[in-house]
Amino acid sequence: MRPATEKISLDRLKAIIGGSIGNLVEWYDWYAYSAFALYFSASFFPADNATAQLLNTAGVFALGFLMRPIGGWLFGRIADKMGRKRAMTGSVLLMSFGSLLIACTPTYATIGILAPVILLVARLLQGLSVGGEYGVSATYLSEMATRHRRGFYSSFQYVTLIGGQLIALGIQLLLQKWLLTEAQLHAWGWRIPFIIGAILSVIALYLRSSLHETPSFVSKEKQQQSKKGTIRELLKHPRAVLTVIGLTLGGTLAFYTYTTYMQKFLVNTVHLTKEQSTMLSFITLLLFALLQPVLGSLSDRIGRKPLLIGFGVLGVICTVPLLTALSHTSSLGGAFILLMAALVIVSGYTSINAVVKAELFPAEVRALGVGLPYALTVAIFGGSAEYIALWLKKGGHEPYFYWYITGCVMVSLLVYLFMKDTKQTSRLNEELAKPAA
Repeated sequence: MRPATEKISLDRLKAIIGGSIGNLVEWYDWYAYSAFALYFSASFFPADNATAQLLNTAGVFALGFLMRPIGGWLFGRIADKMGRKRAMTGSVLLMSFGSLLIACTPTYATIGILAPVILLVARLLQGLSVGGEYGVSATYLSEMATRHRRGFYSSFQYVTLIGGQLIALGIQLLLQKWLLTEAQLHAWGWRIPFIIGAILSVIALYLRSSLHETPSFVSKEKQQQSKKGTIRELLKHPRAVLTVIGLTLGGTLAFYTYTTYMQKFLVNTVHLTKEQSTMLSFITLLLFALLQPVLGSLSDRIGRKPLLIGFGVLGVICTVPLLTALSHTSSLGGAFILLMAALVIVSGYTSINAVVKAELFPAEVRALGVGLPYALTVAIFGGSAEYIALWLKKGGHEPYFYWYITGCVMVSLLVYLFMKDTKQTSRLNEELAKPAA
């Protein structure tokens, strides 16, 4: 039986919901780019072939990831020195500006080379924002959760992360099927989701302005300011930093392959229509989101390590067979089963990776420790996933990408096997007791 102090209070629940909704809006803005790339790629780059345009668009997508380590450092430092709340409101404001800039940028036919340049600037700003968002929101949700339900509540970071992509796909389905023609979507309809994103970001900013600060940060407020949120202080925890990099490497590559890149894979390789690809992605992602709290709750009972090892083993064994079978499937039903199987495997990582990272660091460098090494790893492996996949496809070597994913997951599996289970060794357990219920 859990002690009374482990009960979730109304204030704590509001904080978790508020933090999660803000996270959802941030990730909607980020994923709207990928979801609508099939429509706006021709607007920003010279006419060539469809794969070349997507390759250019994916290149900008990958460059946006280069800003994520800077965002992880900047907003992680702000969160550790000035508070989680202040960092979260700043990141969502920056995301709003990036989305508005994309929505208002004229096409290549109108302003020439300035069009892709402005697109790149907007994407870099969004990368800066989302780079800070992950570490700060993971820290906030983990610190606001009770000890025995930390895996469950922190899993909502990926529920809302996936939810942002679902909203982007839902808007795409609405525009595709009922509101606009194919020609209208290519001409100007792709701007609508970015306008919506800018508006939603302002709403998220309002919601986050009323959040309470976490007890872990408050308990450390009087600590020497020069030590909080600094790289020097972070480097006193080299094992934790390397663990974050290792456990993220394979998981982020698999995640971006089966979510962000998959819509293009279904069109270019499986040869589904854009509408079929969007619908299939929407349904599988919805089920994927629902899996997160289930596995997060399971980790509260059996530990984090078994889920990570399960992802690693199945990822190494199944990645090549699943993607090879998916590339040759001829039915929507078959594609659904294969893609859903892949997402179930990836859930062993996504459902708990945020809490595992937060449990590795003390409060004074937690947001920086979670955000910076994660953002560096995602920038290198997650951000380049689409580009590498499309480049290999263009060169006629698409199956090499499947083996590339397998190799990265194998590296992460080695980390999972030798790391301690953070449920038992959590730095969060050493800190100030949670606020009164």
